[in-house]
Amino acid sequence: MEEIQVPPYFLCPISLEIMKDPVTISTGITYDRESIEKWVFSGKNTTCPVTKQAISGTDDELLTPNVTLRRVIQSWCTLHASHGVERFPTPKPPVTKSHILKLLRQAKSAPETQAECLQTLRSIASENAANKRCMENAGVAEFLAGIIKTSNADNNKETSTDDALYILHNLGLSEDGLKSILGHDAQFIESLTRVMQRGSYESRAYAVMLLKSTLEATTNPLLFHLTTTLNPSFFHQVVQILRDNFSRKASKSALHLLANVCQSGRNRIKAAEAGAATVLIELLLDTNEKRYCEWALSVLEQLCRCAEGRAELLQHAAGLAVVSRKLLRVSQVANERGLRILYSISKFSATPSVVQEMLQLGVGAKLCLVIQVDCGVGKNKERAAEILKLHAKEWKNSPCIPLDLIHDTIGVN
Repeated sequence: MEEIQVPPYFLCPISLEIMKDPVTISTGITYDRESIEKWVFSGKNTTCPVTKQAISGTDDELLTPNVTLRRVIQSWCTLHASHGVERFPTPKPPVTKSHILKLLRQAKSAPETQAECLQTLRSIASENAANKRCMENAGVAEFLAGIIKTSNADNNKETSTDDALYILHNLGLSEDGLKSILGHDAQFIESLTRVMQRGSYESRAYAVMLLKSTLEATTNPLLFHLTTTLNPSFFHQVVQILRDNFSRKASKSALHLLANVCQSGRNRIKAAEAGAATVLIELLLDTNEKRYCEWALSVLEQLCRCAEGRAELLQHAAGLAVVSRKLLRVSQVANERGLRILYSISKFSATPSVVQEMLQLGVGAKLCLVIQVDCGVGKNKERAAEILKLHAKEWKNSPCIPLDLIHDTIGVN
């Protein structure tokens, strides 16, 4: 069969594929809509990929449909249909802001139409990135957050809440959009906590992912105010998501969320009382995935800065063992966090029985390995030496520690 030569001006400069919905930007270059939207909105680029000039215009004016070129491409496809070239359908135009605002007004004025409105918004958001940006600019995020905030166990709005969570998650909100749904009080956080407590697995996943995203987008003063007022139920639900481990994305978001909020000493205590350290130890026992281990050790290290967190780690039969086992097996970041955990235990909670357990587990030998082979990372070596020095008299009797380290590093004769 004769090979069909595609005219070069039919190809998108980014994807190098035939354009199905050609649009022109302010620099005069034409792209396929999906490719340039991904470049601008998902990639957050502000320059033309070809000319490197700044792209100007509002979201509604950014992309101008190149109707003439689209028709030429469609005609060419029809002409070569006998060679297996398929003619793509005329794309639907992006939704307008006025249309979205009309939908929202109708749903607010007639609550019985809310379910239908949510299904329409869900369909619109699934079409393209431009629709999502238009929806955000029209205030859809605030509308959806309002539905979630007003839901409770008695008003049979679980389905609406599930739809609102799904749409919010899939809108891919900007930082400003995320801040707008959080507000200036803890009501949205409390609403998502309720979802995590009694929602479906899917809704619980969306809730924890939204919490992670919104708190990461929040400015420090507001974040401090909101996170220091978190109630114990919040921590119990986040820990329960880790314990259930029904979604990898949800579990990762829960780890990021705990790492974020446990920067506050008060929250460390709440997380420890919710059983976070125990769940993290179990997680570390079950995985060797680099990033997963790093985040779990990061949260565990923060928990070990408080007495409650250290006590919970020591109560677990595998607490010290799993931290020691991860040293020199995961990454330099994991080494650093693991050593900080051992340092906190050694400095603040090292009873004779704890020190003896560390010796029996071979923690001393692992610390010596860190000093000898930790790829020249000075801070980790120094931290390992500090831990050995804290209980030098006990460590020196261990056959696992070479004599030269006893004299040179620990400084005990």
